[in-house]
Amino acid sequence: MLASSIPPTLLFFLLLLLLPPSSHPADAVPTSDPSVRWVDLLGAGLSHLVLDPAGGRLYVGGVDHLYQLTADLEVMSHVRTGPHLDSPDCLPPIVLQDCPSATPTHNHNKLLLMEPALGGGAGSLIVCGSLYQGICDKRSLSNISQLIYQTSNPVDTQYVAANDPRVSTVAVVITTENKQEGAPGTGGAGVLRLMLVGRGYTSKGPGDIPPITTRRLSPVVPPRRAFSQEEELGKLVVGSYSEYNNHFVKAVAHGSHVYFLFSRRDMWHKKEYRTYASRLCTSDRSFYSYVEVPLLCGNGYNLAQGAWLGNHSGEPALFVVMATGQASTPVATGRSALCVYGMAELDAKLRRAQEVCYTEGGRGSSGQEEAYIEYAVSSKCLKLPQDSLSEYPCGGEHTPNPIASAVPLPATTTVTATTQLTAVTTATEAGHTIAFLGDREGRLHKVLVRSDGSGDLYGSVLVDSGNAVSADLLLDDSQQHVYVLTNSRLSKVPVSSCERQTDCRSCLAVRDPYCGWCVLEGRCSRKHQCQRHVQPNHWLWSFEQTNQCVTVQSLQPANQSKDEQTQVTLSVVQLPDLTETESLSCVFGLLPPQPAIVTGTSITCQSPAPELLPPMLTGSDHMILPVSLMFGHVTVTTGDMTFYDCGAVSQLNQSSQCLACVSSVWGCNWCPLDQLCTHNHSCPNQHIILNQRESPGPTSCPLVFALQSSALVPLGLSTTVVLRGRNLDVYTDEAQYLCVVEIEGVQFNLTAAVEKTPTTHTPSPAAHTSFSMLSVSFSIRRLSICAEERDASTPYLASNLYDCSAGQSDCSQCRAVPEEYGCVWCSGSCVYNQSCTSVPADTCPPPQITQVLPVSGPLEGGVLVTITGSNLGMKYQDVLGGVTVAGVQCLPRPEGYQISTSGKQREGPVLVAVGTTPPGRSTQMFTYQDPQLLDLVPDKGPVSGGTRLTIRGRQLLTGQKSDLRAYLGPQPCYIVEEVNDTQLVCQTGPSNQTGGVTLRVLFGKAERTVSNVTFRYLDDPVITDATPAESFYAGGRVVMVTGRNLGVVQQPIISVWVEPVAVQRVKRRRRLALLTAKQQLVFNSSMTTVSEPCSVLSSSQMTCLTPAVTPEVKVKGVWFQLDNVRVHYETIKGKSFTYYPNPEFFPLNREAPDAPYRFKPGGVIAVEGQHLTRAISRQEVTARLGDGECEVKTLDNTHLYCEPPEIQPLSVDDSSELPCLKVFMGNLKVDLGLVQYDSDSLSVVPLAAQISLGAGAAVIILSVLVVILMYRRKSKQALRDYKKVLLQLETLEINVGDQCRKEFTDLMTEMMDLSSDVGGPGLPLLDYRTYAERVFFPGQQVAPLSRQLDLPESRRPTVEQGLQQLNNLLNNKLFLTRFIHTLEAQQGFSQRDRGYVASLLTMALHDKLEYFTEVMKSLLQDLVQQYVAKNPKLMLRRCRRKLTNWMSICLYSFLKEVAGEPLYMLYRAIKYQVDKGPVDSVTGKAKRTLNDSHLLREDIDYCAMTLTVLVKNGVEVQPCPVKVLDTDTITQVKDKILDQVYRGAPFSQRPAADSLDLEWRSGQAGHLTLSDDDVTAVVQGRWKRVNTLQHYKVPDGATVALIPRSQSSGGVGVNQVFQTGEKTPMLEGEEEEGLRLWHLVKSSEDPEIPKHRKSSMRERERAKAIPEIYLTRLLSMKGTLQKFVDDVFVAILSTKRPPPIAVRFFFDFLDDMAEKHGIDDPETVHIWKTNSLPLRFWVNILKNPQFVLDVQVSDSIDAVLSVIAQTFIDSCTTSEHKVGRDSPVNKLLYAREIPRYKQLVERYYSDIHSAASGCYQEMNSTLTELSGSFASEMNSLVALHELYKYINKYYDQIIMSLEEDSSGQKMQLAYRLQQVAALVENKVTDL
Repeated sequence: MLASSIPPTLLFFLLLLLLPPSSHPADAVPTSDPSVRWVDLLGAGLSHLVLDPAGGRLYVGGVDHLYQLTADLEVMSHVRTGPHLDSPDCLPPIVLQDCPSATPTHNHNKLLLMEPALGGGAGSLIVCGSLYQGICDKRSLSNISQLIYQTSNPVDTQYVAANDPRVSTVAVVITTENKQEGAPGTGGAGVLRLMLVGRGYTSKGPGDIPPITTRRLSPVVPPRRAFSQEEELGKLVVGSYSEYNNHFVKAVAHGSHVYFLFSRRDMWHKKEYRTYASRLCTSDRSFYSYVEVPLLCGNGYNLAQGAWLGNHSGEPALFVVMATGQASTPVATGRSALCVYGMAELDAKLRRAQEVCYTEGGRGSSGQEEAYIEYAVSSKCLKLPQDSLSEYPCGGEHTPNPIASAVPLPATTTVTATTQLTAVTTATEAGHTIAFLGDREGRLHKVLVRSDGSGDLYGSVLVDSGNAVSADLLLDDSQQHVYVLTNSRLSKVPVSSCERQTDCRSCLAVRDPYCGWCVLEGRCSRKHQCQRHVQPNHWLWSFEQTNQCVTVQSLQPANQSKDEQTQVTLSVVQLPDLTETESLSCVFGLLPPQPAIVTGTSITCQSPAPELLPPMLTGSDHMILPVSLMFGHVTVTTGDMTFYDCGAVSQLNQSSQCLACVSSVWGCNWCPLDQLCTHNHSCPNQHIILNQRESPGPTSCPLVFALQSSALVPLGLSTTVVLRGRNLDVYTDEAQYLCVVEIEGVQFNLTAAVEKTPTTHTPSPAAHTSFSMLSVSFSIRRLSICAEERDASTPYLASNLYDCSAGQSDCSQCRAVPEEYGCVWCSGSCVYNQSCTSVPADTCPPPQITQVLPVSGPLEGGVLVTITGSNLGMKYQDVLGGVTVAGVQCLPRPEGYQISTSGKQREGPVLVAVGTTPPGRSTQMFTYQDPQLLDLVPDKGPVSGGTRLTIRGRQLLTGQKSDLRAYLGPQPCYIVEEVNDTQLVCQTGPSNQTGGVTLRVLFGKAERTVSNVTFRYLDDPVITDATPAESFYAGGRVVMVTGRNLGVVQQPIISVWVEPVAVQRVKRRRRLALLTAKQQLVFNSSMTTVSEPCSVLSSSQMTCLTPAVTPEVKVKGVWFQLDNVRVHYETIKGKSFTYYPNPEFFPLNREAPDAPYRFKPGGVIAVEGQHLTRAISRQEVTARLGDGECEVKTLDNTHLYCEPPEIQPLSVDDSSELPCLKVFMGNLKVDLGLVQYDSDSLSVVPLAAQISLGAGAAVIILSVLVVILMYRRKSKQALRDYKKVLLQLETLEINVGDQCRKEFTDLMTEMMDLSSDVGGPGLPLLDYRTYAERVFFPGQQVAPLSRQLDLPESRRPTVEQGLQQLNNLLNNKLFLTRFIHTLEAQQGFSQRDRGYVASLLTMALHDKLEYFTEVMKSLLQDLVQQYVAKNPKLMLRRCRRKLTNWMSICLYSFLKEVAGEPLYMLYRAIKYQVDKGPVDSVTGKAKRTLNDSHLLREDIDYCAMTLTVLVKNGVEVQPCPVKVLDTDTITQVKDKILDQVYRGAPFSQRPAADSLDLEWRSGQAGHLTLSDDDVTAVVQGRWKRVNTLQHYKVPDGATVALIPRSQSSGGVGVNQVFQTGEKTPMLEGEEEEGLRLWHLVKSSEDPEIPKHRKSSMRERERAKAIPEIYLTRLLSMKGTLQKFVDDVFVAILSTKRPPPIAVRFFFDFLDDMAEKHGIDDPETVHIWKTNSLPLRFWVNILKNPQFVLDVQVSDSIDAVLSVIAQTFIDSCTTSEHKVGRDSPVNKLLYAREIPRYKQLVERYYSDIHSAASGCYQEMNSTLTELSGSFASEMNSLVALHELYKYINKYYDQIIMSLEEDSSGQKMQLAYRLQQVAALVENKVTDL
């Protein structure tokens, strides 16, 4: 709709405008060549590029910036390295007071290289800058923002790089052995990691740094420092630093040597600048082996610009790009070249120099100097023994150094260039060496380097125009792309584009050494990609000029008749050999293939049968079919074969069939007697005219070839037409001839007479044809012989049949007809001269004017006037000077227009005079008038235009509308409405500046302006805010828009772009993913708009009502149209405007909607509905009841409460007397039904009823008086009781407070003693293995962590091999996700199985946590995708064990360092408090608890007592006091004794209570063993009581001892100890010999109650109100423990210390997911975070401290922890915490604290959200560290074996799932799993 009126260029521009701006300056962008990608980076002056081959990461160093990118140029990390305060004259650290010259200085990257990993550790990235005298630091390879080493106070030996940006620095990292620094205690050699650095001379800063130095990287043991230049590490000693100013280009390690490439002035000989290569042994710490040689390159290329160590013809070689220097200066010119130096030749030259200097004094056999000592040092060449070099290949203390060769190493230029080459890298492809060269203009050149050293430049790519390519030119790991670094851009350029060539010809034409045509595969590929490339003619190398495609050289026959079938022979060049079983086939066009017979280079096929050929195209006599030679489905080559149709040849040339037939190229012959064109050489009637190719010479066809008489034939006269012909004697019979004439498509047959002479007379048709045309073209189609309809070939002989009167309506037109037609004006009409009966007229009548347009014009003239009439002359000269308009002379235009001239205001007729005839006069009057402009409204508008100006005036209809134009200054104002005499409307165009401009209106050439009025162009309006951001479909919601310059807008509009939902579905099916969510507003013909005008309130505010849209459409965008300025809503708020379905209201009377709603005055009306607040607020809603207002008091999502008037309003609807309640929301008006007020007025009552009522009223009054008297008496009594209750409550409150304070004081005293233990080694944390075992496999007796593989030894190696392969499979993300999804889809796969498998996977992948995290993220992304359409809040509600395990792994250190201690203190506080009161050992109920269901409600009489326990400490026995209760069972006493005796010791290290007996000792021999159950136990009916100290009457202060239990003693222990340290009481109802055990209370008074009813009894018991005394126990316990609960919650949720990296990482991930899926509801993200961390991990730890701590959690302690955990859960929910009379006591307890805890949770979430993200790299480092730290703890083989059991169980389903996936098929995942099955259990598979 909209796009149809927009020109394509403008549409494209608008589309560009709609694209969002780049989110980061470093987003990878494909260039115009789609295969080249590039990324713009900050830090222009990018200088260094490093590729990490292991990780595929790229590192870029520039000015003040450092980047880490992926192989696809996506920025992973970005670090700013400057500018910083520095000065090259000062030494770091820089202090401004000490260094006044310090200024903010840019940091140029000088060195960027990798330090590979050493001994299993991670490698690092070495970064050196120009700041701080060139110091270096080390950064993490996985995240460059993570510093591994940095010195803040460097010493002078740590200055590495040049401090001047213009001075070069190179380096290379080497690893060598160093026996002086062997591993301590081993006596072995230590590994030393060093960096050799070459740097130029700098005039500022330390001036004593040699050109080449050795720097220590590792090991760094104090006092040694990283990057330090130590004395024992060696350096290149020079006599003069400034003279030997080496400009270093490259440093490389090769073999056992390090090479430096540099240029400098030759100080020994000609003082010219030269390039040198020097060499050092890597093991040479003293530089004894230093030797250098000058390099010559071609003719005068002397300055190296870049270098690369690569391979040439299979041998290592140094590729160097050199430039010619400017006359004895180090400045390079554009003239440059590539030279190649074999490393073998270079080494030989260097060895020769060493040998000559060692043994021959520096002179060769001829006496010429071959070597000398360089660098102005006191050494000289010697004459040592001849074997000195072989004995000391790396020199020694006695050998001369540093040596320089006087004989250079020459090389011829491989390729030369006129633009300076700056970089080189090489690759080897199919044995060929290819060099890639970068130049100063940003081009990348591709050169094939031949084995003789010559080169062919075969291609160039413009990578970054005008910017030099950096010397660091790198190939990626796959050798398929070149990374090109320029000034501010990194580009990824493919080495070739073979795959883009689709046919052989284009493939060979690219002349790319990488490419060749794979003949039998039909593709352009690299050599190794073509399967048969070793066989001749199978792979045709594109660079070999002699190679040519497999072509059809000839085809015999090349053309044949379509009615024949023959053998076709193709002669083919370069046909590849086939095996015996292979064959070729021929395909003609689209017909089925025909078998081909190959004989040498000839191939024979059968042409198709005539009936199979496709039909000829209409209008064609032949068709060309391609003949394809096919190998399977691959076309090897193609030729063309022509099939012709002789019959079509003649049919296409009806006028000369014979001529067309015999002159055709197809060799057709003509049968004249049969009228047949045939490919045969014989005719049915014998006579034949052969094709001209077979019978050259004049044609023998019968032919009429010319028109002898005149071609002009007047209508109405009898005329003879004479034709000429030849060969008409072919037709020997005397049949009648006809002349066939065609006139206007109608054929006439005229008789013709034939003479046996060259002429033929044919009578013309008589004058019965009556065409009223001046001239009709007609043609003589053919000369026919009637008898047999045989033609004499006739070319179209055209004649003109014409009528003078047609179209010549007046004399002027008639006389203008050319003379040869003979037309004359005769008696008022135009006729042929021979038809004129009178004398033709010599002159024409006067002109006659019929119309003048326009009839007015301005005084200045200049308006085009069109005069229409007759007899207006025969030519332009006839009217020249004869036209006047209103008496004013008017000059006619030659092209037929007349223009009036200026004059005074007047009117008059138009006169036209032709020659001497009287002038013609118009009936219309032409008026000269003076149009006036009076006013202009409005007088201002935005600079972008779009304002509609109304111009008022007089006589505005002057001239034609096409002559009317309006301008504002130089800009046109487009007239948009019909102009009338007093008003003109135009729309302003855009202006390029603000300010006042004059309005000009042009009437032809006349210009008018509005006096003293200017139009002001003002700044465009700007919208800064628009709220709200949502509406419902009905619209009408007020959007308040704020901004600037809104007052300049004439008519602001809010528009909504909508698209039908059906179109949406089509789009989705086609997957038009071209536009992201931010780019939806694209012009589309299927979209429509709905708009509403806005109201401007002021220049800064306006209001808009949202347009109404129908639910059947999808809203694609909302914008504000401010004249010509369009502002999209997304650009204002950063989010899109949302339309929601309309709110839904229910009728007031839902049961009977037609009945009125009864309302009692004084109340409010409650309206129910759904989604009432989704897109509107309470302030925007109004409600009306009849003619009165119903004031809206409250609005929530489901209810609206409004207060109507006190008195029933009147109805506004005539159909009902009752008022109707209507709710208005924007445009939405909802009628909710009638309302009827309940009236207090009495209805008419019958008399009898009135009497009865009166009597009744009297009785009531008497009764009321009696009641009042009684009430007064009772109220006084109630008041006394109330005061009494208040006193009791006050006393209770004081008592509870006192009790809490006392309890808390006791507890703190106890806990202070404990704190001293915890602060040391007393915190009983579990080791990681046990922790993982308990978290991963809770409640399992023997977890997989503790088990070993239970296999026979004979099977073990095979099974372990299979499990290892399974481990490899699990490391395939596709396999793992398929495996998980398949298991989850199985019905028999329970929730327990899910948790178990997740834990097994955690174990198996524990050593690859980074990968495990990626898989978990991927699964969670799938989960989000799954839930986002349903209810996203429920996404993490179900347990996701993998997430819990991941959190458990990542938070172990946090538990250990932060949360463990407060958790242990809370546990101990609970235990201490619980143990101070009685605990029922059978039911688990306790007097001191937080859990009302575990509260011991009965009043138990108990006494605290202290036992003296004899503890054996070595040989000495010491008494130890232990506090117990007389109601404690013997087992409880033993536990308390063990707690005291083994205080601070882990629970697992103390003896079990069941293994010990308690012995009561009294006097010398009084020993009594106490137990829970013995013969003294009290039995009452069916109840048996557990023995207590009270039962044995043990006195306070009694002496007891714990002794090992004898085998015979068999007291029944009440408690059972579980492996997790949990202690669970006996369940009620357990029977022992028909007796039921009880301790403090009996579990049920009636033992006969069936078990199934006991729970309901218990529920009823709990439902009873708790007496105050019991509530105080809970309050007392809560108050006592409050500090410890707070400490735990704060430790978990505090952000004062950085939250764990795992939490930050995962919360960032959840935020990203929400943003990606457009979930902007903060509650949803809050629920996700809560379900992932607090509810998934912390609640688990709070309820089960034994997962982290080595402690025992009894049932009574567990009950308290459950309440605390529930409080933590309530604190993390978003729902409001409401408590009431019916709320559970547990919630009432912490009702006051929960809001405070909620704030803690919300602050925790928001602090993490607002903190800077980007912790992904840090997380990866942490995961890597965790993987290494705990991997050994995991028994991965057992986990894999357990996992395999599930694979075996669902084997077929998993295999099927893997085979269904196309990617899985390519990776052969199913096959690999079958291999695993075969190994693990000898499973027979279909391998």
